[in-house]
Amino acid sequence: MSGTDVNPRIGVVVITHNRRRELKRTLRLLEELPESPPIVVVDNASSDGTVRAVEKEHPGVHLIRSAVNLGAIGRNLGVEALPTPYVAFCDDDTWWEPGALERAVQLLDEHPRLGAITARLLVEPGGEEDPLTPELRHSPLPCPVWLPGPALLGVLAGVTVFRVEAFKRAGGFSSRLWLGGEEELLALDLAADGWWMCWNESMVAHHEASVIREPRRRRRQGIRNTLWTAWLRRAPCGAFAHTRAVLGSVPPDLTSALAVIDALAGLPWVLRERERVPAHVEDGLRLLAEPRRRSAARRYVD
Repeated sequence: MSGTDVNPRIGVVVITHNRRRELKRTLRLLEELPESPPIVVVDNASSDGTVRAVEKEHPGVHLIRSAVNLGAIGRNLGVEALPTPYVAFCDDDTWWEPGALERAVQLLDEHPRLGAITARLLVEPGGEEDPLTPELRHSPLPCPVWLPGPALLGVLAGVTVFRVEAFKRAGGFSSRLWLGGEEELLALDLAADGWWMCWNESMVAHHEASVIREPRRRRRQGIRNTLWTAWLRRAPCGAFAHTRAVLGSVPPDLTSALAVIDALAGLPWVLRERERVPAHVEDGLRLLAEPRRRSAARRYVD
């Protein structure tokens, strides 16, 4: 691919909120990619001059301004604005390495049942692999021989490339979850719809965590969302087991207590909208339970 492509195969969607400095760096790096993907930025009601900076310094970017903070739903708007069959998501503090998107296009073109590919994530400024990497690299899930990497039943939203058809058929990101582990429900819906997801060593993305964070709020939402997802999609025994594992791993503090209260408050709509995944997906989740229990990267701490 090149900047002269009239029909690019992949675009990038970035959501942002009050991280002007980080977004400017990310956009600069995305605009330097040899793939020259079209870029959509969804601004979630920033008040720090983000919109003005994008308009002035990155006129080639398609900017969507939301009057309210939509959280992950902003990604859905970005996908609708792209004409490409594939979309690479990017947070305002992550970016794709040159060649990664070209590799994603190649793999998705070659494997029509592949719905999403998650990249190998390097943590900056040191360039170490993200702590979750061993769990992804050594996934115990069975998979077909054609799959270009270990099979997954979960993705990292900010460093994953999706087939747009699969993304839309699964409904995109849920408006119920907002942010914090919001990709867990989407991944289960992709799997239930028959799409494969994998991790790929040759696709690389980078993350340098922003100093502008709300760790307690994100932890509260992450605990709530993983409990909601379990009860929305899993068999009763699996949902109970996951709930027990989550509650046994969270710190005994106010944030965890509020997360549980939030989860309980949502039970009426969760049970009303509950739709169990197929048996083979539930079997896969059971295989993942022990690796996830041992994972140091899945601790609900600030």
